[in-house]
Amino acid sequence: MTKFSNYDIIRSPVVTEKSTLASEHGQVVFDVAIDATKLQIKEAVEGLFQVKVKAVNTLIRKGKVKRFRNVKGVRNNVKKAIVTLVDGQSIDISSGV
Repeated sequence: MTKFSNYDIIRSPVVTEKSTLASEHGQVVFDVAIDATKLQIKEAVEGLFQVKVKAVNTLIRKGKVKRFRNVKGVRNNVKKAIVTLVDGQSIDISSGV
């Protein structure tokens, strides 16, 4: 895989209170492409950050129906990946790649 396709798979890190608590257990949360597979996510994380990945769990957060001045709209669906790293490995998402 090239760097360009790795950046297409891994969209952005998720920085929330829950994902910060997960980082204490060797897990990192990313927003990923909606059609990315677990194997592609694993290869992209290993290629971008030079770490070993133990497991990848994914979920799709459904888009909400929102309303603005009587106009209905729908937010897009978002796929999140919870990446578990091998013991002793870590990713510092606050620094750029």
